Amino acid sequence: MTIKAGDKMPSGTLKTMTKDGPRDLTTEELFKGKTVVLFSVPGAFTPTCDAKHLPGYVQHAAEIRAKGVDTIACMAVNDVFVMNAWGKASNTADSVLMLADGNGDYARALGLEIDVRGFGMGMRGQRFALIVKNGIATHVFIEAPKEFRVSAAEYVLGQL
Repeated sequence: MTIKAGDKMPSGTLKTMTKDGPRDLTTEELFKGKTVVLFSVPGAFTPTCDAKHLPGYVQHAAEIRAKGVDTIACMAVNDVFVMNAWGKASNTADSVLMLADGNGDYARALGLEIDVRGFGMGMRGQRFALIVKNGIATHVFIEAPKEFRVSAAEYVLGQL
């Protein structure tokens, strides 16, 4: 079942890179007591994701945080090393937390998995953005196929 506004975020574990190497990050750690914008892209370094989606959040991070957001997180069905490299290449620094959903388990738990085997990419996460307050999805923005509008930083900023 696809996540919708008002739903509790499912439990899960993602990976992030630290100075000491990869680290598991539970969704409880990510969401408890915080306001989080979680956006997902089909893949690191893919055209729209790399040219528009992630850069928008990096560019507007201060404005988003000024609206009361504690964490801006980018999730993709990629391994933690790819997500770390993409974060470095995109100069995310401390503006966007890069999260790896390596096997797509969290995308599946959200009901937002997409089959892109036709592009040689396997099963991935759909392009979406969520506003989460203390573990509850208050806003759910899921892109239609081949669209990039409602999950963009500018759109989400307007909804905060």
